[in-house]
Amino acid sequence: MKNLMLIGGTMGVGKTTTCQQLKYKLTNSVFLDGDWCWDMHPFIVNDETKRMVMNNIIYQLNQFIKCSAIENIIFCWVMHEQSIIDEILSRLDLTDCHVYCISLVCQSSILTERIQKDIDLGIRKQEVLSKSLERMDMYENLQTIKIDVSSLSVEEAADMIFALIKQD
Repeated sequence: MKNLMLIGGTMGVGKTTTCQQLKYKLTNSVFLDGDWCWDMHPFIVNDETKRMVMNNIIYQLNQFIKCSAIENIIFCWVMHEQSIIDEILSRLDLTDCHVYCISLVCQSSILTERIQKDIDLGIRKQEVLSKSLERMDMYENLQTIKIDVSSLSVEEAADMIFALIKQD
């Protein structure tokens, strides 16, 4: 059986860094960040690019699922609506896969701190902060396991996900 982890969360919550850590804790693992599937300049969001990114994600995840060398597949993306998660899952071959849908959440003051640090370093633009804060509440309505990372280090957050996977 393979493990497929869909790890969502608003921008700046720590998805990528947590998943990078988790990749090294799990054996025969691979990590895909959904943002890598449409890393373009200028960044264009329209119906065509949304279809493209979803097709890219589905293709890549299905390739990982088919690969006998891979046991643990970690995918992270914003995934702020249940329909996004549902579409991804409906288009994957999940035969012999344990699926874990997880949302990383945190307090708004912590999120603001984290994103402001990135803005100050020139890693993110100012508008990301308001967009990210607006989406925070959407995660409460998702059919996912919620992990509050407000007071967790990246290592602790990865350990929590690792423990979830290993108890099955």
